[in-house]
Amino acid sequence: MSFFKKIFSKEKKETLDKGLEKTKTNFFDKLTKAVAGKATVDEDVLDNLEEVLVASDVGVNTTLKIIKRIETRVAVDKYVGTDALNVILREEIAGLLSETNVGNETEFSVPKSNTPHVIMVVGVNGVGKTTTIGKLSSQFKKQGLKVVLGAADTFRAAAIDQLQIWADRTDVPIVRQEMGSDPASVAFDTLTSAVKQNADVVIIDTAGRLHNKVNLMNELTKIKRVMQKVIIDAPHEVLLVLDGSTGQNAFEQAKHFTLATEVTSLAVTKLDGTAKGGVVIGISDQFKIPVKYIGVGEGIDDLQVFNKHEFVDSFFK
Repeated sequence: MSFFKKIFSKEKKETLDKGLEKTKTNFFDKLTKAVAGKATVDEDVLDNLEEVLVASDVGVNTTLKIIKRIETRVAVDKYVGTDALNVILREEIAGLLSETNVGNETEFSVPKSNTPHVIMVVGVNGVGKTTTIGKLSSQFKKQGLKVVLGAADTFRAAAIDQLQIWADRTDVPIVRQEMGSDPASVAFDTLTSAVKQNADVVIIDTAGRLHNKVNLMNELTKIKRVMQKVIIDAPHEVLLVLDGSTGQNAFEQAKHFTLATEVTSLAVTKLDGTAKGGVVIGISDQFKIPVKYIGVGEGIDDLQVFNKHEFVDSFFK
């Protein structure tokens, strides 16, 4: 196993540009109206900018943080022109993302280890969880890594069948049981099988909807505990998948799951079909959890490693 570092390809950048097009157009249309008739960044411009950021699903708390930073800069130079606002915004948003997303990876990677790298995937039904797992497995396999999937969402037959379809499509082995089986048992069998196969990566799907937070916490805790009987430090990553097109609802989902389990990374999907891409900025800032992957298209290769520099560049291009 090894880390993979490559240059962000032209094709991936074009896909990212296209995927953020609706968000960018919506944002800058509003921003243009916010500064109309103004030569300098004054209190009125900042009030209008605050409305634009909130309306773009950046989130209230993150918006206030951005506005405060800009106010500090304007206080030093009271004649900052509105034509410089784009540059200032770009710098401040990049700064916020850098505080959480410390890496700058451009390719899918797993750390070097003698045991399989275990990723437990959580998230509500309908956010693109199974699709994300399928695309992840495809990306890892293309890098020559051996992947095993575990269908531990046993509450829905459709979830098991959907993961099977992705396993067949990407030609990776899957461990599954019947609907209603103990999810922890599936996870145990998956890791046992992965160790025997000398797999590099294990991706475990989990139930997207349980009755309440307590049930969710208990179920995820049990899965973790059982997995650790096979691999003592599993899971190495808990990936929360969020639907970017739901805007502020994605914040609520993040709150729910971060209270239920220790989420270590985020995947934000469906950004290509929405003007709510600003949610990536707000979620990254508010939860202090790295956004690791973003979905910017329906193709199997359109799940990208989140690169903060490329994201900001596409957003302000």
